[in-house]
Amino acid sequence: MPNRLADQTSPYLLQHADNPVDWYPWGSEAFNAARARDVPIFLSVGYSTCYWCHVMERESFEDESVAARLNKSFVAIKVDREERPDVDEIYMLATQLMTGHGGWPMSVFLEPGQLRPFWCGTYFPPEPRGNMPGFADVLDAIAGVWRDRREEALAQAEQLAQAVRTQLALQHEPVPIGDPQIEQAIEQLMRMFDQTHGGFGGAPKFPQPVFIDFLLDARARVDDRPAQAAIDHAIRVTLDQIAIGGIHDQVGGGFHRYSVDATWTVPHFEKMLYDNAQLALVFARAADIFDDAYYRRVVRTTLDYVLREMTDAHAPGHEGFWSAQDAEVDHREGFNYLWTREQFEHVLGDDAAWAARVYGLDAGPNFKDPHHPAEPARSVLRLADRPDRLAEREGIGLEQFFDRLDRVNASLLSARMQRKQPLTDDKVLASWNGLMIQALVAGGVLLHEARYIEAARSAARFIIEQMHDAQGNLLRSYRARTAHTPAFLEDHAAMVRALVALARVSSGGDGFDSKVAAVELAERAHAAFADETGAYYDTRAEQGDLFVRAQATYDGALPSGVSMMVHALIDLHELTGQGVHADRAGALVRAISSAVARSPVGAVHSTAALLRMLSCPDERLRGQVDRAAAVATGPTAPARKPVQVFADTDEIRVTPEAPGVVHVELAIREGYHIVAANPGPSGKGLVPLRVGLVRGQGVAVYADYPPGEPYGPDEKLLVHKGSVRLTVAVEYAPGVGAGAGEPVLGVTFQACTDSECLEPQTIPLEIRVKVEK
Repeated sequence: MPNRLADQTSPYLLQHADNPVDWYPWGSEAFNAARARDVPIFLSVGYSTCYWCHVMERESFEDESVAARLNKSFVAIKVDREERPDVDEIYMLATQLMTGHGGWPMSVFLEPGQLRPFWCGTYFPPEPRGNMPGFADVLDAIAGVWRDRREEALAQAEQLAQAVRTQLALQHEPVPIGDPQIEQAIEQLMRMFDQTHGGFGGAPKFPQPVFIDFLLDARARVDDRPAQAAIDHAIRVTLDQIAIGGIHDQVGGGFHRYSVDATWTVPHFEKMLYDNAQLALVFARAADIFDDAYYRRVVRTTLDYVLREMTDAHAPGHEGFWSAQDAEVDHREGFNYLWTREQFEHVLGDDAAWAARVYGLDAGPNFKDPHHPAEPARSVLRLADRPDRLAEREGIGLEQFFDRLDRVNASLLSARMQRKQPLTDDKVLASWNGLMIQALVAGGVLLHEARYIEAARSAARFIIEQMHDAQGNLLRSYRARTAHTPAFLEDHAAMVRALVALARVSSGGDGFDSKVAAVELAERAHAAFADETGAYYDTRAEQGDLFVRAQATYDGALPSGVSMMVHALIDLHELTGQGVHADRAGALVRAISSAVARSPVGAVHSTAALLRMLSCPDERLRGQVDRAAAVATGPTAPARKPVQVFADTDEIRVTPEAPGVVHVELAIREGYHIVAANPGPSGKGLVPLRVGLVRGQGVAVYADYPPGEPYGPDEKLLVHKGSVRLTVAVEYAPGVGAGAGEPVLGVTFQACTDSECLEPQTIPLEIRVKVEK
């Protein structure tokens, strides 16, 4: 018998509709059932193209005994994270705070009253494996805790919920921001840049197009020629290595989600619409800036892939773009994309030897399925170098090289399409479509291809005219001719940017005026998500199914809704000249200024918006930054905290061979001082400055503490005033620390005035510490 998920439209939820688990979708029916039965909620969050989500379903959710445990002691809820990014964001942060890591499937246990999490995890095997408990044992243990130790569970739920609220909803007072944050972001990204293989950081390696996009903006603001050359080098090496790597589908076009290695060779094979949209856009920008024919080709093949495989060409009037393609076929990861030398010879005939040389098959296979060791090794196709250099080595012209490569790829793609294809998640999401529309417009302009702009216009018109409720409010998701779920800030912001992009290149001659639609959508966004200060939230004020109303500023695989909204408001001001959009952009920059100041790279898309405002010739827009600074420092500014803590990076890597290093600065408000690390003979009873491990384990923390300055009538107490800068080294130290999970660093200090000392504080640093053995 199908469960309650059978009535949903999400492909991910429908995959679980025939499980013996009595699944509920997220909503009041499930919450009320848990409250009526007085049982906790088991929340499982994933998405349709998630490999380990499929594994956990096969191992546990299709198992009758596991289902019986779930149905007896819990109310089980399934959530598609792509339909409900708000739910995913909150409980993923809780999972990361509790365990030190995250991922999908996410497995969280909630108390039913306020939906606060009290125990979190990700994938669990059916039986204990290594350090992982078996899922059935987890269920028995949690049921026992709820039965026998409920007060402890509720206390832990509140503690964890408060930690989530602190990170996602705490409003910080505005601070002045400007060129120093731009320079800091550039410096940090250049330190993170992999000189050998491109990209930022080590394996697993994500393309991180928000970083590339920022550097493409920042290069024009750098006056120093060597510095600009270094930025250009980082951009070009990164784009070159991504384009020639296995993360790029050399045969069919488009990009996989990330690479499991540092060389971009073996990808995690799922394909996401948002990755392809953002990468197509940065390749288009780089193609124009550097006049690069290879980047133009990458843009074309990526957009052609999307038009070929990620939309329904046979459904006129329903031209939105689909969300994703799965990583696996018949439970085998990447099976559709892998090749052997024998398959090359069978498909390509006389071209096989040349293609094997160009695509690296001569070097031997590079992929062995770890989940199916009996399967023979195969090859992910990649190029050894840029095509212009390969053509030179082959002794032929670039045009001739591409002609032959196109012939080879056409044959390989034809053969590949005869294979069983990966599942396509065919729901249409407003925000992801907004990103894809922007990419299509950029590609159409770059390549002088009207068909890309026409496809963008059709998708935009479909979303605006079909994906709304009876009051005209935008809806997030569409599938099976049904639109649902009130759209979030990210949906509005991405679609406003898409509509503005269209308005810049096309008229409203067909009755659809994208400029008018952009302005109207921005007004709806302001009414639904902005507060009286001009800050925007990710969700609506009236939404009652979350224990926190988030204001996320972190830009990861997708830019945050807040950062996209700043850009959308700037876009609108540039398009319309209406000052209200510049004023709103300024208010929003003021609201997020503390986040940008704390981590210009963590909020890099917001930092890019700041750069746009500083570089804009329009005085009303450019002046918003000065106005924000004046509000942050003027007589009506909120009282600044006695001490603010900043770090120059949001991630460090620690290995047995090399420590991680971070520079920490404490900005001390006038009239206050903090006790130095070595306070002297008068420091008894006061808490000295320290940097250490707040929670987690696996590292030892050392700081180079500067001496304080004498203070007091006898000058026997040493303190710091104004600011103090520390160099902190984090060394590999197995077993050091307290509690499980990823290590979290913190700064402890005690602030005083001339008349009183405040309670000591420990401020966790917003830095991810990656410990690599």
